[in-house]
Amino acid sequence: MLDSKLISESSLEKFLDSYSVSAKAKALFQQQIKSWQLAKQNYSELNSIQKNFFEFDGFSIKIQFNPGRIISSSAKVDTKSIRERKCFLCYNNLPEEQKGILCNNSYMLLVNPFPIFNEHFTIPKIEHTPQRLIPNFFDMLTVAKRLGNIYTVFYNGPNCGASAPDHMHFQAVPQKSMPVENEISVFLEKSELLKDDTEIKVFAVSGYLRNLFYIKSNNIQKLLSEFNKLYKSIQTVMNTEDEPLMNVIVSYAGAWRVFLFPRSAHRPKQFFLEGKDKILLSPAAVDFGGVLITPRKEDFNKITKDDIIDIFNQTTINPTVFQQILQTYKT
Repeated sequence: MLDSKLISESSLEKFLDSYSVSAKAKALFQQQIKSWQLAKQNYSELNSIQKNFFEFDGFSIKIQFNPGRIISSSAKVDTKSIRERKCFLCYNNLPEEQKGILCNNSYMLLVNPFPIFNEHFTIPKIEHTPQRLIPNFFDMLTVAKRLGNIYTVFYNGPNCGASAPDHMHFQAVPQKSMPVENEISVFLEKSELLKDDTEIKVFAVSGYLRNLFYIKSNNIQKLLSEFNKLYKSIQTVMNTEDEPLMNVIVSYAGAWRVFLFPRSAHRPKQFFLEGKDKILLSPAAVDFGGVLITPRKEDFNKITKDDIIDIFNQTTINPTVFQQILQTYKT
């Protein structure tokens, strides 16, 4: 049974019922960095992390040295390892200091104690169910709308960066923290318009290091329909009944903006090498959004523009396969 660790959206201390979820999230964040030493320390350390930028054809990739992300980047996500550890997103396994608010009636909104950005939330489902997008994509859209204008929500597939593939969850960070959100006009120049009406537009984007689909819509039913159609097209081409490898980023500001990144691999070969050839980088939604997280200083220092191109070439969907998905979607 849920107790006082999880605060109802309608009874968050010192806030009225009419306050937005984003306002309550900010209140929760302030409470947690004051009362939870781990969160306080890790958010404070973000002020001194090192960053670098690589410029490409009209867009950029940010490199961020963040040692606090070593656990997530190197997480073992095989079936045996998952089975042998307690789920750290289950309510009963949360640290005593970690508090949350009820979100969309079936999710918790929690402050992530190992942040990438100056505000970083994890949004797990209260029920322990596997990380799967299609049964929960409507929830993702509604959560994004409730956090609208303030936060962007993202999803890591079970083999695409989710360190808890056994427990359904999203994450949220301040809007426009990732370059992809600020480079729409750039990548639309490299795109093919697949669907265009007054309530929804669907684009296929290539020539952006990552092949992706971009959807903008103010109609949730049309958005769900087109997303499902893209999802099934990817499944068909990849010849799988399971969830295809993917990352998804969603924001809302009067309309939904959905960035769907089909994947060809979870981790690049550099992740598994030893010695000077190793680069411990495990791309997830934030990386595909344009912020590469390197938890080791040596990787931050040595990574090159050619390395970045190679890593994305290995992990984004193959251009030939991407075209096959387009044709399947069109027909």
